[in-house]
Amino acid sequence: MGNMAKAWWQKPLRVIQPNLQIKDTALINPDKLASQMKEMGANTIVFNVAGIYAWYPTKVPFHTVNEYLPQSSDLLKEVIEACHKQGLRFIGRFDFSRAEDSIYLQKPQWFAKQANGEPDIVGLTRPGPWSMLMNTCINGAYRNEAVALPVLDEVISNYDLDGIFFNAPGYSDCWCEACQRKYLAKYGQPIPVSKKDFAEDWASSCMRDNMDQFYSLIKTKNPDIPMILYYNLYHDNLFDRAETTDMLCTEPQDILSLGHHHIPEFWKPALSMKLGRSLPDRPIPFGIVHSSPGMDWRHTGLPPAEYRFWLAQIPAHGGSIWHSLTGIPDTIGDKRILDVVSAFNHDVQQIEQDMENAEPLSQVALMWTADASAEGMADGLINQQVPFDVLLMEQAVPERLSRYKALIVPEGMKYTDGFIEILSAYVEQGGCVIIEGNVPRNEKLLALLGVSDNIYVSQSLTASYLRFEGNGNPLQKGLEHTELIAHRGKVAYCTPIGENTKVLATLVPPFSPMDGVGRPPERASLPVSHTELPLALTNRTGNGSALYLPFSLSHLINEYKLVEHYQLLSNAIDYALGEDKLIEVTHIPGLQITLFEKEGNLLIHMVNGAGRRPLTANIPLTQIEVKLRLPGNGQVKSVHQLISGQSVSYSKEESGSLVFTVPNLLVWDCIRVEMQ
Repeated sequence: MGNMAKAWWQKPLRVIQPNLQIKDTALINPDKLASQMKEMGANTIVFNVAGIYAWYPTKVPFHTVNEYLPQSSDLLKEVIEACHKQGLRFIGRFDFSRAEDSIYLQKPQWFAKQANGEPDIVGLTRPGPWSMLMNTCINGAYRNEAVALPVLDEVISNYDLDGIFFNAPGYSDCWCEACQRKYLAKYGQPIPVSKKDFAEDWASSCMRDNMDQFYSLIKTKNPDIPMILYYNLYHDNLFDRAETTDMLCTEPQDILSLGHHHIPEFWKPALSMKLGRSLPDRPIPFGIVHSSPGMDWRHTGLPPAEYRFWLAQIPAHGGSIWHSLTGIPDTIGDKRILDVVSAFNHDVQQIEQDMENAEPLSQVALMWTADASAEGMADGLINQQVPFDVLLMEQAVPERLSRYKALIVPEGMKYTDGFIEILSAYVEQGGCVIIEGNVPRNEKLLALLGVSDNIYVSQSLTASYLRFEGNGNPLQKGLEHTELIAHRGKVAYCTPIGENTKVLATLVPPFSPMDGVGRPPERASLPVSHTELPLALTNRTGNGSALYLPFSLSHLINEYKLVEHYQLLSNAIDYALGEDKLIEVTHIPGLQITLFEKEGNLLIHMVNGAGRRPLTANIPLTQIEVKLRLPGNGQVKSVHQLISGQSVSYSKEESGSLVFTVPNLLVWDCIRVEMQ
């Protein structure tokens, strides 16, 4: 689809959302704000419209008006007009998740009720002269026919909105009568007393029902207005969200206020974008990055080095940036935020034209199970500079899998008969599946892995090791001088069968219980230095193969971050890709690589996250060597760093591979390999 046929929201977007504080309402100068947003590189603004507070003179009963609104003018209308004059698109922000206690006193049946019958109060001990806020019920009238729908109707009828975004649209735990009736009708049993016993799809289906009404009303009133909804890397149904919205957004917050030992993993923005992009034929997802190191510190900014690294992952992994700031530029006290956002948006503009309609070019797919196993594998892949996509179970269909040379199935995957059939066909046709951990005793799956059904699961082992077997072992690359690498955890003791099955690593059992590992050293000898218990084996089937690791490599990566475990995963990927590996780069801890293709040209994003997080400085990476296997016998026209504006010299090997070196990478760049 060419640009002419596209709606505005299907084109590259740079969004800034000034989270408005009602006491600052009088400080909002519409023309100045619109100019500031444009100067900071935005082409779209998200602005408060309705919900907890109405930012316009509403006529809908029980819709609380912002008491600080000017009486002599319509601030919302003026802001929209000012934005449109500057060429900015205006997305209205609605939040019906909470309402003031004055409404609760009149309509308590509209509000969420705890299991003990008490209302769900938010910020009860908050200082200051504020009214209390209460959570509304997603199945109640406030979020539906009594307030939310009339408000949407009123706003769309009277204001020239370009888009609509719902903040906090999800389900709040509730045991009110409306929820009790709905649960009983849906599942044929009373709503459980404990939320951990709720049906798995309860929260998502409640949100779906509510959002379906919103979407239907918006499209009836004005089909050109796109609706935007959140999705979540965890505990969400991506397909439910996608079915009832035009665009998707997610918010990988960098919450440093959790404390150093609990800060979000470095891969959170990357994976969030990969999951959103897993849906085909959709506008690329928004990655919302809040400027603060936690909402409890929302009036200050992230350390600039950390902030830049976090932001860069959004476009580098194929998303659109959405900046979330506390206040308007005039009220933001930490001016570092404004500098980072402005400079970053300028960088994004340098790659937009090339990235528009670009498609990921990944040879590896990771089954996303939203648990620690999938996280460990993702951590390993990103840290080893392996471009990959994530897939949900529903997306693992033959046509989709045929794009990938390797498929990783982490421990804890739910294997259905249909999924096992798909895996078998995938391998038969030339794919390589990498499976870890204990697996179900399914005859077809075990045949695929090349093991018998005589599997026993060990206790959790400590003081144990993995031993590489055989000369020229593909899993031992880069580890040739180490005989053993550390192992810990449970092992699925299995027996290889068949002439095509080859054992690449075995278990060295614990040499001591934990209380005796340190002393006396005279007794540290391995009682059993070699077993036939496999820790890695391959089985060739048809045109492909399976690599089975009957232990949890993802857990070792997650828990210990040892270079040997990362290298083992990297070697497993190299084994799977063989001679077909598209890209190799200098291995540098903290470097992220993604690969895209557009109209025959290749785009390589590099993001620099080197250093201990939270990053206090962006440490330049130098002399990053890249080796790229070109499709067919392609001739290169140029290699260019789009953000820094530098041309890169290159050469071609006899094999046809392109070789070049990126001399310097501070935070983020995108290298375009332009073909003849």
